[in-house]
Amino acid sequence: MTATHDTATIEADAHVPAIAITRDFTATSAQLVRAHTDPQLFARWVGPDDLATEIDYWDARTGGSWRFVQHREGAHGVETFAFHGCFHEVSDTRLVQTFTWEGQPDGVSLDTLVFEDLGGGRTRLHGRSLVDGFAVRDAILASGMERGMAEGYAKLDALLEQGAIRR
Repeated sequence: MTATHDTATIEADAHVPAIAITRDFTATSAQLVRAHTDPQLFARWVGPDDLATEIDYWDARTGGSWRFVQHREGAHGVETFAFHGCFHEVSDTRLVQTFTWEGQPDGVSLDTLVFEDLGGGRTRLHGRSLVDGFAVRDAILASGMERGMAEGYAKLDALLEQGAIRR
């Protein structure tokens, strides 16, 4: 099967400090939920190509928590970025979690992912990140989020094409 590579639509809400993300995948909802909740799979695809991801802890269940660290070789040595949060809801079609970059610990977002079955082995991911204010939202948008998301989802597409994520 040849997958169709889609690009994510990223939109800043004009009235609420939120970011909406929409992206289609050649995958089932179950595959995408697994890709977002299985720590070994998640570490293989999340983020930009130049970052390696290590899972510190990962308890993907309603009420669980998580933390991962990403590293890259920079001009002045190894750069490290750590993130953590809590899973508020883990279901077959929806994930709700908090997300905090430890470099900006006051910038917590509440992230909701909904996986819409489009039929024919296609699923639309609807994401929404709600943050504390417009300045935080704008900083996230300016942080390289778009590149990281595009490269990460391209890696996820490749894992799906390779059959690395069971249906």
